[in-house]
Amino acid sequence: MKFDILTLFPEMFDILKQSIIGKAIEKELIDINLINIRDFSKNKHKKVDDTPYGGGAGMIMKPDVVYDAYKSIKSENAKVIYMSPQGKVLNQKKVEQLSKENHLIILCGHYEGIDQRVLDKIVDEEISIGDYVLTGGEIPAMVLIDSVSRYVEGVLNEESIKEESFSEGLLEYPQYTRPEIFEGEKVPEVLLSGHHKNIEKWRKEKSLEITKNKRPELLKNKNADSI
Repeated sequence: MKFDILTLFPEMFDILKQSIIGKAIEKELIDINLINIRDFSKNKHKKVDDTPYGGGAGMIMKPDVVYDAYKSIKSENAKVIYMSPQGKVLNQKKVEQLSKENHLIILCGHYEGIDQRVLDKIVDEEISIGDYVLTGGEIPAMVLIDSVSRYVEGVLNEESIKEESFSEGLLEYPQYTRPEIFEGEKVPEVLLSGHHKNIEKWRKEKSLEITKNKRPELLKNKNADSI
């Protein structure tokens, strides 16, 4: 899967070279291409923003600079996503949908935003990672890349994806490892039994219990989806 990232701060994405995503890049399961929007500025000082028409605080990213950056990697098969607090909030269903795409172009805004004309021209979908405002779209873009990449074939094993939180609309059951006793607390006996059917039953019960206590609205959504 290919990710093209349109950003003013490509160096922020160095963190993606670590851990699971870094290994996926090395194995060429995913390709992350960083496009510095500033490189397309016609201004000798590489200026990419200007004051908003109508007045107001802050600066707005210029449409021509963003558009030229986009045209440098434009593809008919790519889906263009703008990371924006005005977009629909990212959830697991959307993550799985996006993982089926072959090419995502992610536009990262900054300052007070981007001229609406270029957004109307190139953006297919706006996505938010929550109802709050950040200084730019780079961190939300990293969240999107990380969550989507995990569903690209070969990045994780199928069992890991199936059993994680939200994959079936519920939170994940508790996990334990050695030592068997820690600070006087013992691993639940059922997990030591070797009885796979009982272990599966316990995990489902715990998953339901945790979801009910921590995120009860997920159960309502799950029931609504089944109607």
